[in-house]
Amino acid sequence: MLARNIRQYLDRQHAPYTTISHKPGYTAKEIADAAQVPGKDLAKTVMIKLDGKMAMAVLPAAYQIDFRQLKEVTGASQVELAREYEFKGLFPDYEIGAMPPFGNLHGLDVYVAESLAEDLEIAFSAGTHTDLVKMSYATFAQLVNPKVLRFSTRH
Repeated sequence: MLARNIRQYLDRQHAPYTTISHKPGYTAKEIADAAQVPGKDLAKTVMIKLDGKMAMAVLPAAYQIDFRQLKEVTGASQVELAREYEFKGLFPDYEIGAMPPFGNLHGLDVYVAESLAEDLEIAFSAGTHTDLVKMSYATFAQLVNPKVLRFSTRH
């Protein structure tokens, strides 16, 4: 089931989207397989800290963050993976590890990997470990206004 605040936001914005229910999955690969979504079209949200400030990095499930490259393209002095205890209180409406990439709703910057921005459609967590939202990348970009940067490499 789509997290209530995300559903309300998408509906208020009249954003076209569909939902996909799947067996529980906790890794990007498990989710892509369960939902039958290609790994390049499944967007995973990774919580990061740039100079101590929490942010979201969004990239294809089949990719990983190149932290050296992310540091370079953002101009940050320090880039690190955020720990769960540091961000879980920011997202009371979502299951931990299932945050939709709508950092804009939580006052967070959102960085999207250039490789994901090339997709016509993307799917991402709906706030649970059993549901995805699918929409055009163009709609997502209009709603979130992310910073598109080159910071990921294929596994």
